Order: sequence, then structure tokens, then C-alpha cells
Amino acid sequence: MSKGTILAVDDEPDILIALEDLFEDEYRVLTSAKPEEALAILRADPDIAVVVSDQRMPGMTGDALLAEARSFHEAQAILLTGYADISAVIAALNRGGIIGYVAKPWDPTLLRATVRNAYERHRLGRDLATERALLRGLLDHAEEAISFKDAAGRFVRLNARKAALLGGGDIEVCLGRTETAITDNLETREAEAADRRAVEAGEAGSTVIARGALGAERWSHVIRVPIRGGTGEITHLATIERDVTEQKSLEARLRQSDKMQALGTLAGGIAHDFNNLLTAILGSLELVGPKIADQPRVKRLVDNATGAAQRGSALTKRLLSFSRSNDAHARPVDPNTLIEGMSALFGSSLGSLVRVERDLEPGMPFALVDPDQLELAILNLCINARDAMPEGGTVTISTRRAEIADDPDLTPGTYAVVTVADEGTGIPPEILERVCEPFFTTKAVGQGTGLGLAMVFGLAQQAGGRLRITSEVGRGTRIELALPRADGADEGAAAEVAPVVPTATSPARILVVDDDEEVRHVTASFLSDFGYTETEAADGRSALALMEQGHGFDLVVADLAMPGMTGVELAAAIRQRFSGVPVLLLTGHAEAVQIPEDLPVMTKPFASAELAARVSQLLDSGA
Repeated sequence: MSKGTILAVDDEPDILIALEDLFEDEYRVLTSAKPEEALAILRADPDIAVVVSDQRMPGMTGDALLAEARSFHEAQAILLTGYADISAVIAALNRGGIIGYVAKPWDPTLLRATVRNAYERHRLGRDLATERALLRGLLDHAEEAISFKDAAGRFVRLNARKAALLGGGDIEVCLGRTETAITDNLETREAEAADRRAVEAGEAGSTVIARGALGAERWSHVIRVPIRGGTGEITHLATIERDVTEQKSLEARLRQSDKMQALGTLAGGIAHDFNNLLTAILGSLELVGPKIADQPRVKRLVDNATGAAQRGSALTKRLLSFSRSNDAHARPVDPNTLIEGMSALFGSSLGSLVRVERDLEPGMPFALVDPDQLELAILNLCINARDAMPEGGTVTISTRRAEIADDPDLTPGTYAVVTVADEGTGIPPEILERVCEPFFTTKAVGQGTGLGLAMVFGLAQQAGGRLRITSEVGRGTRIELALPRADGADEGAAAEVAPVVPTATSPARILVVDDDEEVRHVTASFLSDFGYTETEAADGRSALALMEQGHGFDLVVADLAMPGMTGVELAAAIRQRFSGVPVLLLTGHAEAVQIPEDLPVMTKPFASAELAARVSQLLDSGA
């Protein structure tokens, strides 16, 4: 309403009319000649701001009426009385029933001023009550921890969330005390120092802080707002503390995801370059082999170099496995053979302070899993075990057959179980719950990606298995990876027989295209030794120029990634202009260029027998 409401109570109608005439220009005026009726009006109308009542009335005196009204209504009370009723006025003031009185006959100016002051007091009281209710609602229901402190840092208001963060329990326990008086630790001392800086600066500011153990901390964004008094000096400080742990986690995941994407691209590029080098090295060593057959000491040196280059080839394959984004290719894998084959990798990755022991159960079932991902998973688990033993220790890798029928998340059946156990520091329970989250790590910046256990957990889920982690602080950690058995796999598979290197059964001219001169020379030398006629070209345009000049080629062997024209583009041009000539692509990084499914591909480095077999197959198909 635009006008405030007052209630006039008097048993004389003429006085009621006079009061109504006096106030109707400023207020909405209600009148009553009976005290009981006046109480009913008050109960029905909570917006009445002021009650002006006569003292002497039949049935109930004015002071009694105003005292009773005070018990259920917020209206301000003014008593109209003669001098003879001064004792009643004093009694009403003592009971808090009235805020003032006006003697009869009244002075209109004085009565208007008294009512106006009473009305302003009522309005101010309501405004304060509204602000108090809003503040209480904000404190009680806000998700943030909110507090108000005086200039000395003592709490004057705070909500339950803030009290809980301080460990002070009830809100009342915290009032009138500083943070360090409630809980004296590094966090509260830093908070008080930040409060002092905010008061000294006189401007609102914010900080981000961490609470809790490393790896299980909770992050908070704290806003501090200095509050100035009437003279301009800072009298209070408001703090608003919001939990931003999830936001920090998402930001970390985004940053780490960008890093991993860049690292994957880098790994792919490095693998491509290394595969070219290894193709030249292994090819050259293989070509020189027959020439030193009668020199056993030289042959032993060549064999050592070949073995080292082959280990480099295995490491490069692992780099490609890390960098590629395609789906896993599950197939039957013997866990024991895979673990035995990782010996050199353990030595180079875990260092001299860690000893690796194997406890491999004979006759293990084959697991249905991507072997590259399983190898990477075991390596990640071993690296985590090494990091948990800074003084060194033993990592035990074991395998066993398990019949699982009581796990609701697994299909009942036979599983191959791979376990990695260490003697390290162990994992606290509050951190153990989060170790499989992507990008979660307790290692220092730059020492961990937070992807190791997440990758292993993802492998277990994708393969239809499970991951179990048990740990005891100070005693070590045991991680168990259960993988489903590959049905129909030959668990007694014999060792692979080295392929026989075929020779050319009929003459053929082969064009070798590669921008790497050493790789091109090795490939051409292999083909020459097979009995084919080979021609070399340094790029796709040179190759097309040779073919357009009338040189008849039965097969083109081309590198995939070449400047100017890729192997795929060269193959498309050959199909369009020389449709009868097949193309074999060689690549050091199968994802460098999108390859059509109908194009034959062979990965670098390759042995001469592999190249001979593919060339013979393509020439026979072309014929």
C-alpha cells in the first residue's frame, strides 16, 4: 500500500472522528470504539503500523489493550491519556506495551509527530526483520560457507557450513572467537593473514585454497569483502567460500587431455621417424649377413646390432600403441609369454633399485584382450609400484587361473588373472576411492599423468573383466587384473616357424618410391636379391613421370608419408592412369594418413621374408 495504516481506539465517537480527520491525509485510518473489537481488527490486519488508544475505556483499559496487542502484533503503540493516568503510562512503558503517550487534550502537531515517529520505527523494524530473515535464509540454505567477522577477526555471524569447515561444531561455539581460537593450524593461520590483507587493502579480493591430504584435497574459492561503517572505516569483513573441487578437477582433466593429445601426436611422429631408421638399419644388417657368413666374430657383432635394433622396433610399436586412437583389437594372448617378453622393457623402465620377480602359473588360459594394451597396462602398474618404493624394493608379477562365479559384474567362467604387488608406501583409504579417476594423481607436477590406473581400469572394463586394488599404508599395494578366457584358443601353441624367403618365380619390374634414400635403397636391394628388376624414385611425381615415359612396371612399392604427394594419392593416380599395376604401401605410422581399406599395407620395419611374401602375393594376384 502507498499509505501506512493506523488504528484509533476510543469509546467516544467524537474523538474517533477527530483522530480520523487528523490523520486521513497521510494514513489509512481504522477506528474502533471497543477494545475487544480493536484486538480482532489487529488479528485480521497484520499491516497496521500504529495503534493510538485511549486509556480509560469500559471493559478494558488502554494500557491492558496495548500490552495484549503487543503479544501477537508488531504495531507500535501510543497511549492517549489525562494527567491523572500517568501511573498507567509508567506501568505500560515498563511492560514495553507503548513507545510513548500524548496527553489530552492533544496538540495536533505533537500527536502527528509522535505517530509519524512511531510509523517510521515500525517501518524500520519491518525492514530490519526482512533483512534479518533474508540473511538467515542465506546463511542456512546457501551451499557456500559464509561468515561475517569484526575488525579483530571475531565471528559475528556464520552458517553451519563454515562452522563445519572450522571443526568448531555448533555455530554458537564459534561466535565471538577467531578462526585460530577455534582451530589453530596452518590453514586457519593463512586464512587470518588473508583477512588482514583484505582489510588493509580495503577492497574485495579472492583466493583459491586447498584443504585435506595430498591427493584427496578439497579446493575452495574464497571471496573477502570489507564492510565500511558510517564514518568510512572498515568495521567488518564478509567471507564467502565456495567448493570448486569439481571445477578444478575438470580444468585439470582438460589441461591433461590437451597434453596427452599433443604427446600422442609427438609419439606418433617419433615412431614414424624411428621406423624409417630401423628399416634402414635392420635391412642393411640383413643384407650384409650373407657376406660375412664365414666371419663368425663379425657375424656375432651384426647379430648383436640386429637384436638391439629389433628391441628398438618393439619400443617403437609401444609408442604407436600409446599414440593411436583406434579401438582395441582383442585376440587370444598368452599372459605368461607376454610378461616374459617384457624383461628388457622392465629393465629400462624401472631402474636398478627395483627387482622384478615373476610367479607365473604353468598352463595359463589365453586371455581375450588387445596385447599392446595389456602390455602397456602391466608396465603402468609396475611403474606405479616403482614410484611407491622410492628406496627400492621388489615388484612381484604373478599369474593364475581363476574360476569366477560369484561376481555379479562378471560372466561366470574361467579367467586369466594377472597380479602386480609391491612393498611400497601403500594408499590411504580416502585416496584409494579415487585412484581410477582419469587424470587423478598424487605425484608432483610433471611426474605423473593420472592416466595409468584409469587406463588399466578401462582395459578391464572393455575386455569384460575386472580390476581389484587392495592396499595397506606402509605395507604395500596389490592390484589384480582379471581377464576372460579366450574360447577356442590353442593354449599349447607351438613356437612360430621362421618364414622361408621366396625368390622370384618369374621376372617382374618393380618401382620403389620413398623420400628416405636409405630406406628406398634397402627396399630396392631386398627386391634385387629376390630376383626382381627394381627402379627407384624419390617422390610420387617422379614415379608417375617414369611410368608415363613408358617404363612398364608390374608393381609399385611406395612409402605412405611423403612430401608433395602421399602414397595414397600416388596409388589413386596409378589406378586412374595405369589400372593394371598394383600398389603396396609401406608405413612407419599407420595413422599418419587415412588409408582406403582396399589398399595393401605393410608396416616398417619389416624383414625381407615379409616383403618377399607380400610382393609375390600381389604379383600373383595381378597376373
